[in-house]
Amino acid sequence: MSNFPSLGLPEILVRAVHDCGYTTPTPIQQQAIPVVLEGRDVLAAAQTGTGKTAAFMLPILARLSSTPRPRAQAVRALILTPTRELAAQIEASFRDYARYTRLSALVVFGGVSINPQIAQLKRGVDVLVATPGRLLDLAGQKAVDLSGVETFVLDEADRMLDMGFIRDIRRVLQLLPAKRQNLLFSATFPSEIVTLAQQLLHDPARVEVARSGTSPSQISQRVCLVNKGQKKDLLTDLIKDNGWFQVLVFVRTKHGANRLAEQLSKSGVPALAIHGNKSQNARTRALAEFKAGTLQVLVATDIAARGIDIDELPHVVNYELPQVAEDYVHRIGRTGRAGAAGEAHALVSADEFGQLAAIERLLGRKIERFTVPGYVQTENPSDIPPPERRGHSGRDGAPGRNSRRPQGQARGGQDRRGSGGQRQAPTRSR
Repeated sequence: MSNFPSLGLPEILVRAVHDCGYTTPTPIQQQAIPVVLEGRDVLAAAQTGTGKTAAFMLPILARLSSTPRPRAQAVRALILTPTRELAAQIEASFRDYARYTRLSALVVFGGVSINPQIAQLKRGVDVLVATPGRLLDLAGQKAVDLSGVETFVLDEADRMLDMGFIRDIRRVLQLLPAKRQNLLFSATFPSEIVTLAQQLLHDPARVEVARSGTSPSQISQRVCLVNKGQKKDLLTDLIKDNGWFQVLVFVRTKHGANRLAEQLSKSGVPALAIHGNKSQNARTRALAEFKAGTLQVLVATDIAARGIDIDELPHVVNYELPQVAEDYVHRIGRTGRAGAAGEAHALVSADEFGQLAAIERLLGRKIERFTVPGYVQTENPSDIPPPERRGHSGRDGAPGRNSRRPQGQARGGQDRRGSGGQRQAPTRSR
């Protein structure tokens, strides 16, 4: 088993990593750190939660700390990320790992004043972490000098594509020097990302930790079949009855995130929503409370949650399944990080059977089902033809034709216990 010194990292970085409580590199760190230290381009396929930030940050810091900054205002390493939250996470990792160096970093993103960012860039920074829009704004004002970039990192390239940033990325590349090291990290590789990688990378070292479409084995995945109109009550009961805390709940829309967070709070479950329409201060505050364990539930859309990085996050709930199967893997990857156990639950109604079938095809297996007495069970997806061969499954909130309520049990919103008064729900977690 390797350790951080064996990867070729200098003592000041090994000491910082140990201060953070890490002694053994993750697989992606074992593979990526040595080749980044050599100065090679890297094409890395890695799911979230694999330790990829340290996989590129540590060797970049090692290379930068070995030589002085050539020009006062020149940025030496540029890390481009899709979201504000992820950018802030990477900058926080820099502070942890660079504590014994004299290197400086700056994170820039929209939603906050640009003037303090311009002022700090004038003083000079070694590492710049940026979202595409704000970086181009700064470049347009000639407030950032990228001509000295030695290493360029494109993080979560597939999410960049999802968010429509490919054109912005190409504009950023035109601002960089021709001679530089390039590192591209992505969980999936749609054709546009493959094309971009071919244009960006020169003879890259290929690093692959988990195939696209796989999920960490330490994540327990379960599906509850439920009438759409009862999802809110079911989620509330699962959280309360099992004593869940730090629950990350995924929905598809910003409006749906606001509505569910309000409903949960009114039901006695403290919850906040995080999405693109929230102010930066509101998003930062919600994330801080959630990470500190003072907020029980965070309701998020896919894009907003991409920057959430919490060690040992115990619970992820797919309140609504994503339209794209790969996004399910990204969602549940928020838990089960760095070898820790985690639970992922999906509340699936009849109108989502098509998405569930696509997710199971991607995973290559069926996800375990569970039921909660008293909640209307929808049709069994295993008995339904693929989506293109079946008809409409009914109105939103209406049970399918085979839906049934166990005898003697009340509908959602009333008493949902069985005749013995005991609820059958997932076992309590730690």
